[in-house]
Amino acid sequence: MLVSATEMLKKAKAGHYAVGQFNINNLEWTKSILLTAKELRSPVILGVSEGAGKYMGGYDVVVGMVNGLLKDLDIDVPVALHLDHGSFEGCYKCIEAGFSSIMFDGSHYPIAENVEKTTELVKAAHSKGLSIEAEVGSIGGEEDGVIGMGECADPKECKSIADLGVDFLAAGIGNIHGKYPANWKGLSFETLAAVQELTGELPLVLHGGTGIPADQIKKAIDLGVSKINVNTECQLAFADATRKYIEAGKDLEGKGFDPRKLLAPGAEAIKATVKEKMELFGSVGKAE
Repeated sequence: MLVSATEMLKKAKAGHYAVGQFNINNLEWTKSILLTAKELRSPVILGVSEGAGKYMGGYDVVVGMVNGLLKDLDIDVPVALHLDHGSFEGCYKCIEAGFSSIMFDGSHYPIAENVEKTTELVKAAHSKGLSIEAEVGSIGGEEDGVIGMGECADPKECKSIADLGVDFLAAGIGNIHGKYPANWKGLSFETLAAVQELTGELPLVLHGGTGIPADQIKKAIDLGVSKINVNTECQLAFADATRKYIEAGKDLEGKGFDPRKLLAPGAEAIKATVKEKMELFGSVGKAE
């Protein structure tokens, strides 16, 4: 059964660890992540961007797939299904489809409009028992056509959004979607500390978890980050394992072209990546 992310992130904040959000793109992705969470006894958040939701056939398809896997795989750890970087309209669609959590990304609006739209969505989400994430400050890189330069959030604006009753908050602290460039300056812990000071017990979210050094991840968790998003790293691991399988000619051996065999190395690579991240984030064993 899907749950909102509120309780799992409150526990993470109090316990000084983080819950991973791993974006899903198809059945293999979802199955690999869920089985790893079950094996490691870790809570987990399945992230779905609007682009990935469309690719998989629509939000109703996604909800049906995830609920089916939870039942048939006997997944007995907390799982939230979360809209990632949702538009105002997309948030309402996911509320109706049966998601258990949404993110409204109003960071590209003026702060007054971000506040107005977030206020409405907080009421809509909470009326259905969903958790809601909001964002202040642009996350660098590109996500479904939205390009950000990685600006740091204004801590005062973060507080104004936090005060609306959101369940967790993404604040730009120099983080970037996708691969980090060689000249990346690192996370702004000064900004993160200032946001933490003004938002108190509210769990904070770190987007762009791929490629951030382990020591910076751990420091971010110490400063209040309770949810870390990972997508690109799983994509790279899947692509690398699949490429090696094909380049080795495995797809030409017997029935190696069967998609169940062709996609298996990539699925195993996702499991390994998710396991590594859950261990780094400290969420292993926290589902008990």
